[in-house]
Amino acid sequence: MSSSDGLVIIEPVSEYTRQILKLKKIYAVEKTPYQEIVFAELEGFGKALLIDEFVQSTEKDEFIYHELLVHPAMALHPEPKRVLIIGGGEGASLREVLKHGTVEEAVMVDIDEKVVEFSKRFLEVMHRGSFFDPRARVVIMDGLEYVKKTADGTFDVVVMDLTDPYAGPTALPLYSYEAFREIKRILKPEGVMATQAGSSYFYPKEYRQVKENIEKNFKHVAEYWAWIPSFATNVNFIVASDAYDLYGLSAEMFDTRLKSRNVNTKYLVGRRLTAHLSMGVLYG
Repeated sequence: MSSSDGLVIIEPVSEYTRQILKLKKIYAVEKTPYQEIVFAELEGFGKALLIDEFVQSTEKDEFIYHELLVHPAMALHPEPKRVLIIGGGEGASLREVLKHGTVEEAVMVDIDEKVVEFSKRFLEVMHRGSFFDPRARVVIMDGLEYVKKTADGTFDVVVMDLTDPYAGPTALPLYSYEAFREIKRILKPEGVMATQAGSSYFYPKEYRQVKENIEKNFKHVAEYWAWIPSFATNVNFIVASDAYDLYGLSAEMFDTRLKSRNVNTKYLVGRRLTAHLSMGVLYG
């Protein structure tokens, strides 16, 4: 819509709150069979990807979200070689996974080819060439269908970089008990899973349901959250494994493993991860 300050986007944050983002430039708008995607430039946040009216990533602060999603799970595993990313069409989670020198193959599965195509074209500032890394393989397919067709014990780490469980119907099946059971099946016995789980503050019922579905499948479940400026809300993350407990990973071990793999981060270091894990979940 337009205002005295020019074009703005009014984005839902919860059932009863909205944030207003000032629009600088629109690169593309696409209505696909799965969702509506918008590639734009936002004042104060730079280039941005929006799906179904929700900001997914912005140039200014995406590193906070993607480092928190990827590196705790990757560092928890002593030697992650094969990694699956479900979603993450802009390529930023793929970028963070490929920073780990142990990785031999990273498979990114996204249901929407248009998101990947447009991200390659417009969002190099986020993917930074990760799509073209020889260790990367992109599969255009429904994530749950891909998981169901994958052999037992295929991956060391699975990262779920999806839209929120309440944002639309596309990703919702991947947050179910059955989906996490299938994800556990394709992990090796010492495997680790990570997912973002929406906002526990604005959507506590949905968050608790996701957490419960994970707890029914995995022995060790750790949760933490961060405030993401461009989302105007807290985002929760959950890391799960039958072999390793993220609460037992020391700040020193986190830093040591990232350093040994030549991983550089802008936000997340061991002490910050410990702080995130110590805060407890924020419920509204």
